[in-house]
Amino acid sequence: MKVAFCGNDNPSAYNISAGFLKNVCFLDALNLVPHVFLLFITFPILFIGWGSQSSKVQIHHNTWLHFPGHNLRWILTFTLLFVHVCEIGEGIVSDAQLKSRHLHLFLPAIMGFVAATTSIVYYHNIETSNFPKLLLALFLYWVMAFVTKTIKLVRYCQDGFSFQQLRFCITGLMVVLYGLLMAVEINVIRVRKYVFFTDPQKVKPPEDLQDLGVRFLQPFVNLLSKATYWWMNTLIISAHRKPIDLKAIGKLPIAMRALTNYVRLKDAYEEQKKKVEDKPNRKPSIWLAMYRAFGRPILLSSTFRYLADLLGFAGPLCISGIVMTFSNKTEDDILKTNATSANYTALTSGAIYPVRNSTDPFLTSTNFLKTAYVLAVLLFLALILQRTFLQASYYVTIETGINLRGALLAMIYNKMLRLSTSNLSMGEMTLGQINNLVAIETNQLMWFLFLCPNLWAMPVQIIMGVILLYNLLGQSALVGAAVIVLLAPIQYFIATKLAEAQKSTLDYSTERLKKTNEILKGIKLLKLYAWEHIFCRSVEETRVKELTSLKTFALYTSLSIFMNAAIPIAAVLATFVTYTYIKEEPPTTAQAFASLSLFHILVTPLFLLSTVVRFAVKAIISVQKLNEFLISDEIGDDSWRNGDTALICESCKKHTGLPSKAINRKQPLRHQLDSYEPPLRIPTRHLDIDDCAIKVTNGYFSWGSGLATLSNIDIRIPTGQMTMIVGQVGCGKSSLLLAVLGEMQALEGKVHWNRGYESESSFEASRRNRYSVAYAAQKPWLLNATVEENITFGSPFNKQRYKAVTDACSLQPDIDLLPFGDQTEIGERGINLSGGQRQRICVARALYQNTNIVFLDDPFSALDIHLSDHLMQEGILKFLKDDKRTLVLVTHKLQYLPHADWIIAMKDGTVLREGTLKDIQTKDVELYEHWKTLMNRQDQELEKDMEADQTTLERKTLRRAMYPRESKAQLEDEDEEEEEEEEDDDNMSTVMRLRTNLPWKTCWQYLTSGGFLLLSLMIFSKLLKHSVIVAIDYWLAQWTSMTNNGKALCSTEEPARKTCYVAVFSILSGAGIVLCLVTSLTVEWMGLTAAKNLHHDLLNKIILGPIRFFDTTPLGLILNRFSADTNIIDQHIPPTLESLSRSTLLCLSAIGIISYATPWFVVALVPLGIAFYFIQKYFRVASKDLQELDDSTQLPLLCHFSETAEGLTTIRAFRHEPRFKQRMLELTDTNNIAYLFLSAANRWLEVRTDYLGAFIVLTAAVASISPDDDPKSGLVGLGLLYALTITNYLNWVVRNLADLEVQMSAVKKVNSFLNMESENYEGTMDISQVPKDWPQEGEIKIENLCVRYENNLKPVLKHVKAYIKPGQKVGICGRTGSGKSSLSLAFFRMVDIFDGKIVIDGIDISKIPLDMLRSRLSIILQDPILFSGSIRFNLDPECKCTDDTLWEALEIAQLKNMVKSLPGGLDAIVTEGGENFSVGQRQLFCLARAFVRKSSILIMDEATASIDMATENILQKVVMTAFADRTVVTIAHRVSQILDADLVLVLSEGDLVECDAAANLLLKEGGLFTTLVKTNK
Repeated sequence: MKVAFCGNDNPSAYNISAGFLKNVCFLDALNLVPHVFLLFITFPILFIGWGSQSSKVQIHHNTWLHFPGHNLRWILTFTLLFVHVCEIGEGIVSDAQLKSRHLHLFLPAIMGFVAATTSIVYYHNIETSNFPKLLLALFLYWVMAFVTKTIKLVRYCQDGFSFQQLRFCITGLMVVLYGLLMAVEINVIRVRKYVFFTDPQKVKPPEDLQDLGVRFLQPFVNLLSKATYWWMNTLIISAHRKPIDLKAIGKLPIAMRALTNYVRLKDAYEEQKKKVEDKPNRKPSIWLAMYRAFGRPILLSSTFRYLADLLGFAGPLCISGIVMTFSNKTEDDILKTNATSANYTALTSGAIYPVRNSTDPFLTSTNFLKTAYVLAVLLFLALILQRTFLQASYYVTIETGINLRGALLAMIYNKMLRLSTSNLSMGEMTLGQINNLVAIETNQLMWFLFLCPNLWAMPVQIIMGVILLYNLLGQSALVGAAVIVLLAPIQYFIATKLAEAQKSTLDYSTERLKKTNEILKGIKLLKLYAWEHIFCRSVEETRVKELTSLKTFALYTSLSIFMNAAIPIAAVLATFVTYTYIKEEPPTTAQAFASLSLFHILVTPLFLLSTVVRFAVKAIISVQKLNEFLISDEIGDDSWRNGDTALICESCKKHTGLPSKAINRKQPLRHQLDSYEPPLRIPTRHLDIDDCAIKVTNGYFSWGSGLATLSNIDIRIPTGQMTMIVGQVGCGKSSLLLAVLGEMQALEGKVHWNRGYESESSFEASRRNRYSVAYAAQKPWLLNATVEENITFGSPFNKQRYKAVTDACSLQPDIDLLPFGDQTEIGERGINLSGGQRQRICVARALYQNTNIVFLDDPFSALDIHLSDHLMQEGILKFLKDDKRTLVLVTHKLQYLPHADWIIAMKDGTVLREGTLKDIQTKDVELYEHWKTLMNRQDQELEKDMEADQTTLERKTLRRAMYPRESKAQLEDEDEEEEEEEEDDDNMSTVMRLRTNLPWKTCWQYLTSGGFLLLSLMIFSKLLKHSVIVAIDYWLAQWTSMTNNGKALCSTEEPARKTCYVAVFSILSGAGIVLCLVTSLTVEWMGLTAAKNLHHDLLNKIILGPIRFFDTTPLGLILNRFSADTNIIDQHIPPTLESLSRSTLLCLSAIGIISYATPWFVVALVPLGIAFYFIQKYFRVASKDLQELDDSTQLPLLCHFSETAEGLTTIRAFRHEPRFKQRMLELTDTNNIAYLFLSAANRWLEVRTDYLGAFIVLTAAVASISPDDDPKSGLVGLGLLYALTITNYLNWVVRNLADLEVQMSAVKKVNSFLNMESENYEGTMDISQVPKDWPQEGEIKIENLCVRYENNLKPVLKHVKAYIKPGQKVGICGRTGSGKSSLSLAFFRMVDIFDGKIVIDGIDISKIPLDMLRSRLSIILQDPILFSGSIRFNLDPECKCTDDTLWEALEIAQLKNMVKSLPGGLDAIVTEGGENFSVGQRQLFCLARAFVRKSSILIMDEATASIDMATENILQKVVMTAFADRTVVTIAHRVSQILDADLVLVLSEGDLVECDAAANLLLKEGGLFTTLVKTNK
């Protein structure tokens, strides 16, 4: 065919006798001019660049969009591009109907498309480089384009064209668009004044873009980058080079920060509060406040969602249209009748011809839409748009949800800082409730917001779907719709059951974790007593219950998946069978596949609806809880501690006639009290003000119950002196401190804080904390931070002061034991310290603060006598007194009373006496004498206590806890160094390969742990199910296109044929439905079996592990395997695996079907496959990093909330609320930015996979339309239907892959423990060879014993030889680390005996089975361990003994009377760790437990180290009497305990240096034993 601009089949085409403007071809040529002009001008500028003219302000990113009308311009340009595509299409279709090529029909449109694209690229570059003068070129372009198109439109109007002609409509649209773009350009000139004006407008980039730390650019980039998340490319690609960390994701933009959103929500909430102030019964509405603060983005998201849903229906309609073009080939041929040359000549020469002519190249829109290629392109564009709108909707709701969560967290935190203490102590608001609000309720609301647009978008989608179905199939469509609607409530029922099952699973897993935790904490005892299997069984029993609950959960999950897959099959079956019998003919191919596609669209909203409704219900409950919390009581307004009050106090001095107005505004009663106060008392009050720091007058204070806890309080606390508050337990000493701090509710009276006493010299120093009090609470409260941060507590670090404080509190030796010194993290997630160490850190914090007033609430309670004295001398008398600080000290240690400047004695909530010690001695002799007797008693206890050095023990415990970790860390460091040397040769690519590789090996381990039978059943059923589903659709394609097909699959006779097709279709559908259920069940079942086996193996492996493993592995790490990792294996991997296999098989079957229907599609598959591979490869790595960041930033936030709630009084006393708020905002923002990036990465992936899916649809459609071969309409419909499903499932394949990769790390961690070596439980001797009552005598021979903890460690005992006669009492002593405890463990084979042997009663213990050996010996450990359960269970878990034996044991341990007094006696409850008994009682229970054993050998490993003198005496007595005939080996931490021993073994650095009776050893001058005895005295 020849090519010419105006066509060469018409000689008069170039005729301009009637005038230029009458010739359409010339007008089209004129339309080319603006486009060519723009390209000529802009291309040189685009290529040359303009780096030199860029903005003077240094900004990090070239994303500064500041020209007015920016978004409108992008929207108009996109619309213009779409209209250009239509114009090109219309031109090509019109041209196809003519004899020769008429370039003027489509060439200007193509040039217009190129020019419009260039215009937006050009604009973007000018905007980011801020050189507005170059926009003039665009302005000229819009003007020229507008003029030329208007001329063309006028010409069409003159020729009498109407809106029926597509070209006329397109031209009209173009005029409007060019006009609007011209207006936008004029607006830029008007606002920026860059041309024709003398003073161009100066602009500055927004603050966020000037901040180089802000990396989240979604709000700042242009519309195209916003829609496609193009700006994320750099981050996602960089993840391949190095892992994404917090630095890489930077800070949140200001508009998204928690503070910004908090202010927004708070203002809205305050507004609601004002509205209901007058209505006492109504509460302020959080819903309305949330709508006020975040309503606009939700509306925007809903708009996007509506647009996406409406565009979603383009798919079925276009499929129907394309398939119809095949069915109506004959009609198609009529359409393609060639236009006669004569008519066209008439047109081009200027004559008007009748529009009705069938050879008219001016298409109507109906004819245009009947072209298959046009429909294919429209389908592609509709899909691209639909997916873009859908992702935009998701993004906006997620961003809003995150903003809301940040605002709610800030609101909760602010409220929490003002919560009245009584609320927390009286249980109205427990810590658990606050943690739930933070961790659960805010997330519920966030998730509700994510799903919110579905609530109103779904009904519209359902109604539209049903209408379109009705149009296609008539009444039979209603049958299918009814099936879907009737089955939807079942979905809701399943969803509620799922929630119930999950809750019960959670309860059981909590119980299992509690038991596991107990086992791990007491593992040493369990192994020594050979009880590990009993406790293991207990955990297994709970696990069985948990698995039963998990089975229910799995069943409902399977049903849910099954319903989702089976409903469309059932609906299609019902519809088509009904249609066939009503209409007496099968539906056409176009009807069949369009309706199939519509059914798929309909199922999604109905499936989601149940979820959305469930979340809505949860959100309503969450809001109720939030509201209750936000309107709960707050602490009184402590204005008396603010700066204003200082002025009031000073004014009191000047105007003695005015009473001080320090008022708690919550108590109107006190206004009256103030006004009616007799004026006589005023002068006396003012006289005291100068020398007293705090004064309480006529105080009645309550804990919120209305009853006064403290009554008639009149006290004063002198400035710069030490005031001691003493009294019995529970008399209100701590309450008095809290009342003064404003934590209690004041019913009457006032607290005056005097601020006029500061000396000039210290004024500057103390000004910083002028209104705060340093306070150490009775219960020590630590921050989850380093030791140094806990002590400085936000104050500037002063080395000299810090050292003085740590020395005063004797903290240096403890700090030296910590792995990183004072930079070691302590607190909830750090290293556990003992009570005394925690208390000393809290006291150090109070001393370090630069405040005038220090409150110490019983700081000596957890300290031993040495430390108490040191703290009193160095810390209080020296450090605080030197600083002239006012100190209030609550204490029980009356021996310190002489040091007090002022004493307040309390009794039953009132002040008994107040004054100096001398005053009390003279005025209240009785009280003074009472104190003296108490002090004498304390002195006697002190003498006993002098030996029991608690601090040494605490440090020892800490050293023990640290030693294994250090040795392990050392080993690991050495390993790492070796590895690093090896790795240096490799390059980065290896690391990257590891990061991008999928954990195939771990996946295989997981799948096989479910059993090969279930695995093969799962794979087989999955493949079969998808084959059947494909067969259903293929059968439908054959059935509906049988009219066009020569060979039919069923008989050609009519009634039989219909029955045959319907029967096969029904059978296939039935089989599909059944298989849906089978596959979902097999996956869940396999997952459960794998979870069951993995947990069973893990538990048994851990229980049988060597004790060294527990010493070197932190307890938290092992617990994590049983909690977080087991939970992932139980509940998360099976659904991910199911979803992944389903999505993958759907995509593969779709590609197979399309390739079968249109073989040319395979060619296009190669580039699409490569693109998909790279997208998933990059996404998986980035997603994994971002998920880890999201998880790791969540924990600190939750911990900050719980630690703030625990330390409220301390924070408020110190006045550190602003600092803690700031920290909370930072933690919230850090978590939010991680979550935002994660959701943006998900959008990045989905947009790309959706666009890939759209390309697949386009290539499938174009390949099927290609005129070379003549495919059947049924197969074309089938191919297109499957191509449409691919778009939905491609991103799920990648998302599930990424999720599975993260989740598989849990399996990997569990497997790493499964490779651990177990203890050797087998012995070489047969059980029958060991006498039943062995060991009967208790004779022990230690022959050349060498012991080490592990093969790679040094020996801890070297060639020890000893002989212990039956019934001897043996003492083992030595300095710390000499190997005493190692020797005791060697008796039980807990350590590696690599040389020598221990022979008990003639049998070498290394030959006896381990269980038997340990069950025949007894031991009492230093730390008394009890397990939760009954007393009976703790004494005899094997249930072998009679009650009489147990009572006898309790009597011997002197516990019988105490146990008898408990409810239940032997069956009395023991709480976790035995917390309901004192340490002494617990140790005595352990003694009774050892007695119950009836073993002839008892080993006591420093058993008296952590108990008081009285209990120790009982223990020693019992050992001498009840165990008189047994061999007792005592490992002594104080040599004085073993002075009466028959034999003493003295160890030093693993060698036995002395061995003889104690009396003989003492005769050796300079012997180690003698030295130890002397130093211990």
